[in-house]
Amino acid sequence: MIAQIDQTNEKTARDIQSIQRPAYRIEAELMGFHDIPHLSETIEEIQQSEETFLGYQEEYLKGFISYKEEGGIVDIYRLVVDPLQFRQGIARTLVGHLLGQHRKKEFIVSTGTANEPARKLYESFGFQEEEIFEVAPGVTCTQFRLAN
Repeated sequence: MIAQIDQTNEKTARDIQSIQRPAYRIEAELMGFHDIPHLSETIEEIQQSEETFLGYQEEYLKGFISYKEEGGIVDIYRLVVDPLQFRQGIARTLVGHLLGQHRKKEFIVSTGTANEPARKLYESFGFQEEEIFEVAPGVTCTQFRLAN
């Protein structure tokens, strides 16, 4: 169900993009900010990403989480669920899986301050709000940290 996926593979990159764009459109609406970089990311840019991707797959890719690990800190870059699969526990399963794989590590993640579902999800795992920063005039993101 959850396994590492190879974003350098063109089909996989297309699958990532096919759920990433509609999911980030929803976050863009929540934030009132439509310049989220992942909205316009090309297949080639996805393929060149240096992030590690874990996919939640059944009949097809329903969600994924990506991260980079450096110096004992796991930085979550993306948590994406196909909007047709919202409220099915996929995001919770992906985050829980990643935390379980990297016990005794610190985690950081940023999300739109206005993205209440994402904020509540991270807080439910014990992530603590660390800072709020402005990404555009009047638009903020919140960084969370989980120290184990």
